[in-house]
Amino acid sequence: MLARPAYTTLKKTPAEFKTVEERVMVKAPSKKYVAYPAEYKTETETYDIEDPYNEITIIPARLGSKSETIEIRPKVGRWEYQTSTAACKSDDPRDCMVLCYVEHPAEFRSVNSQTVEADATFTKTKKGGKSMTVSRQVVAKEARYETIDIPAEYKTITKRQLVKDEDVVKTEVPAEYNVETVEMVKDKGGVAVWEEIDCALTDNNVLPINYELGSARLTSEARSLIDNKLLKLMKDRPNIRVEIAAHTDSRGSADANQSLSQARAESVVNYLVGRGIQRSRLVAKGYGESKLKNRCADGVECSESEHAANRRTEFRVLSK
Repeated sequence: MLARPAYTTLKKTPAEFKTVEERVMVKAPSKKYVAYPAEYKTETETYDIEDPYNEITIIPARLGSKSETIEIRPKVGRWEYQTSTAACKSDDPRDCMVLCYVEHPAEFRSVNSQTVEADATFTKTKKGGKSMTVSRQVVAKEARYETIDIPAEYKTITKRQLVKDEDVVKTEVPAEYNVETVEMVKDKGGVAVWEEIDCALTDNNVLPINYELGSARLTSEARSLIDNKLLKLMKDRPNIRVEIAAHTDSRGSADANQSLSQARAESVVNYLVGRGIQRSRLVAKGYGESKLKNRCADGVECSESEHAANRRTEFRVLSK
């Protein structure tokens, strides 16, 4: 028979360090921008502000005078009755008339007139016209900026770097026995323990836990839900074993969903263990997107409520 059980002795070995120097950045590199304003020069330019015009000077016509004799009555000859120079004895003076051919000389008159010595003319003289000179500034050199690189600043620090962590050396001390002859029960028979439960608990029952996106952390609401729905059951039925099953929707990769569901199932198990339930009574199982409850597989367009139906955590009592 056992005189002294086997046991383990533990001896701690200290950690080992080495001193190293490390160059660390204390100020990140940056850029500096230096601006140079535009440079100007002065130019002058003349603008016409009033157009010139031609002033006209009239030179009147120059007149002269001349005298001209003109015939105002031509020389004519005609037959005329004239009184006879001989003694006429008739009382009728007509009896004393004789018909004679008489010539009359031409008549002339002197007439004064003006002559045009020079016709009227005119001359043009440029008049008016104004201009002004304007000074203006023009860009001699465009504005610009220059980029200056400011290098990073570093500092050398000394630190102790872990070479070997503290460790424990275990030494197994074997048990000591005394030889005795005893009779042992080979098979007790019957049922050792059993627990009466509702048959519905052996099916999957939903734990309506709402996780944060991509997280397996239990919120205070989730912990309260587990306390009320599952912790009480396991404390009231100390002989049952329970499987915690977590499922995701189909969005995201299958591997990522599998890992996330396993982490969520283990979060529930770890919480229950922390509340006093033996780990041997719990099984954590992540199913990822392998057991969808509806049509919302990869590539199928679904509403948010349809995807939400697939994101679930369930528990069931195991038969053995």
